[in-house]
Amino acid sequence: MVAYYPDDPSHQQRKDMDNFFRLIGRLYPCETCARDFTLLLTSQPPETDSQQSLSNWLCRVHNHVNQKLGKPLFDCNQVNERWRDGWKDGSCQ
Repeated sequence: MVAYYPDDPSHQQRKDMDNFFRLIGRLYPCETCARDFTLLLTSQPPETDSQQSLSNWLCRVHNHVNQKLGKPLFDCNQVNERWRDGWKDGSCQ
């Protein structure tokens, strides 16, 4: 969804996307994860100015969780290649 967010979103689209992420913090089934995500949103609110800013924000948030869980970090420079454009080598990773 974030990969196809507009490059120049309207005020309403920005508001809707912000609300979407805030709802995740309220509705996520894992209480600990939901609480942590809600706290993260207070210090790092969704960056809804453009597709690129929102994709980078979400990647950083995802990497924050990965780091906490001891999982590998994702290269945020590859977000669009992975989720929107497809890998340059044509593979399906």
